[in-house]
Amino acid sequence: MEGRLGIVSGAVLTGGASQRMGSDKAHLDFGGVACATRVARVLRGICSEVLLVGGRPPEDAPGRRVVDLEGPVCALKGLIAALRAARAERVLVVATDLPLVTTDLLLALVAWPEADAIVPRSREGPHPMCALYRREAVLAVAQEQLRAGRLKLQAVLDAVDTAWFGPEELARVDPGGLALSNLNTPEDLARAKASLPVPEASLRGVDG
Repeated sequence: MEGRLGIVSGAVLTGGASQRMGSDKAHLDFGGVACATRVARVLRGICSEVLLVGGRPPEDAPGRRVVDLEGPVCALKGLIAALRAARAERVLVVATDLPLVTTDLLLALVAWPEADAIVPRSREGPHPMCALYRREAVLAVAQEQLRAGRLKLQAVLDAVDTAWFGPEELARVDPGGLALSNLNTPEDLARAKASLPVPEASLRGVDG
């Protein structure tokens, strides 16, 4: 496992409009740590390279800053920027609004049988913004979709070899069902904070 993680990069997508939240989600305080910093530190614990893609990441977020692409604000653009910048052939891509993402879930994606994309799929649907992508294969398709104006990530997943990490597998690595809780609104943020069982001391000031 350690050898495989040595060729996996991690990328936090820190851009986005944050319209429903009303403020930059990368800088939201979550247990005393900005959301983007928290996600980056989880990735830093398992990846030798961490990228902070787009937006204005917090100063204390560990990782290499990557400028987002020109064009419409969309997750597809962030994915392309992450894949272009990554040095490893496989890239763990996680959105900044997933502050409860866990090492267990990310390691499970890396350990899953290889495919162009390995994507969690809960009973609510797929989660392409917490997924493992093979850089070369997915980048070519994603760039083609962007040029054609097809901005939904589902179009990329439909065009590559995608493996699904389904509800049963998720339940084994995330029995509380919290790791994929994303923050779109202030109400989402309040619920996520209420779910924290202990103070976030373990993620404060850890640069890996």
